[in-house]
Amino acid sequence: MTAVVPPPRPAPAPPMVEQMTRTEDGETLNALLWRAGEGWRMVSNAVLGGGIGDRAWVLNAQVAHGYRRTDPDRHLADLARDAGAHGPGVGLMTAADVRAYGGGQDGGVTAVATAGLGVRGWAASWTEPAATAVRPGTVNIVVAVPVPLTDAALVNTVMTATEAKVQALVDAGLDCSGTPTDAVCVAVRRPVPGEETHAFGGPRSLWGARVARAVHQAVTEAARS
Repeated sequence: MTAVVPPPRPAPAPPMVEQMTRTEDGETLNALLWRAGEGWRMVSNAVLGGGIGDRAWVLNAQVAHGYRRTDPDRHLADLARDAGAHGPGVGLMTAADVRAYGGGQDGGVTAVATAGLGVRGWAASWTEPAATAVRPGTVNIVVAVPVPLTDAALVNTVMTATEAKVQALVDAGLDCSGTPTDAVCVAVRRPVPGEETHAFGGPRSLWGARVARAVHQAVTEAARS
């Protein structure tokens, strides 16, 4: 018997990002904002809106290379408010110019990535981390999946996206697994009665494989920008 894979449900609101510009301390800085709206659950390690929960927007804000603020969550919340983003959301930051973002799509999954790779290296380091704060030169990844996932599958997609990021960096000729401050946000649809909630997010599952390919495309494009 041949298995029939149903076509993916198109996402009602894929991450069509808005580009914004602001001036801080005499420096021109940029940001990307995705207004996801209602009906999305997100998992992230972001400084603002991290963890798992309902989220309505994602902000990826460029900050100065000499960033010294000790309240980045408040800073990001203020930037989102000034942009007119409402409700709970996710805030990411990077020293990279976010206008050079990369995008990827596969089977209804959409990914956007920015890559600041000036402080890159391998995750397993045999020296203790420096006591000083690490500069926010970061690989930030936002992924939108147009179906509901269980919490376990949602966490699994973070692993899958991270593995795809490393694969993309190595394929691009970069000798690293990322930077010390990389961040990821995966958004999935909120479950509704009568609709399947998918239980797997690994790279050989239906939706995990699509996440991996979309992230690989996005990071590859961002790393080469």
